[in-house]
Amino acid sequence: MIKSLFKLLAKFIPLTYLVLDGHFGNNNALQMARQLNLHIISKLRYDSALYIPYQHSDSDKRSRRKYGDKIDYDNILNKYLCKSTIDEDIQTDIYQATLLHKEFAQALNVVILVKTNLKTHACSHVILFYSDLKLSSEKIIDYYKLRFQIEFNFRDAKQFWGLEDFMNLSQTAVTNAVNLAFFMVNLSHHLLADFRLLNPDSGILDLKAHPEWFSICP
Repeated sequence: MIKSLFKLLAKFIPLTYLVLDGHFGNNNALQMARQLNLHIISKLRYDSALYIPYQHSDSDKRSRRKYGDKIDYDNILNKYLCKSTIDEDIQTDIYQATLLHKEFAQALNVVILVKTNLKTHACSHVILFYSDLKLSSEKIIDYYKLRFQIEFNFRDAKQFWGLEDFMNLSQTAVTNAVNLAFFMVNLSHHLLADFRLLNPDSGILDLKAHPEWFSICP
């Protein structure tokens, strides 16, 4: 599917990053992306065993030891802390480090987001990773957030524009129906941006119910 996408977009949009959800947070997906000359951004399991690369001293340079200390998510070293913010009693700490995973063939650029409720002291964390070691934690988080817009687009296409309802069977008819559903998602969002200037709390249903909608989409 990615190769087919390359054929469609290669002359127009250069592709660098492949953003996938946690189901693809594994070495096979990473190697697939690298074979296509892409870098993967994905999520690891919350309990993933990550290790600091072992630092060889002058006396043990011949040692083949690869893995150093295992990351303790309850006590991450402050030297990896990039940013800390507090919003409504929720403290968010962002850590970034080059770490190793025994099931991956290469080192990973890992970003760990730790959220702590300052009242209850309940704590949770999310682990993102990137196959290139140079990208900043801010970029990795921003790019991963973009994945959720895909989910919203599918939701709108199903809920408002018939993606689940068409009865077509042939390849061409199905392709047209799917393309039309997503075209309407894009068009409605474009129109909604102007519509909300006068109606700030409006949604797609409000837009569809407005008399001028029928002059646009008879």
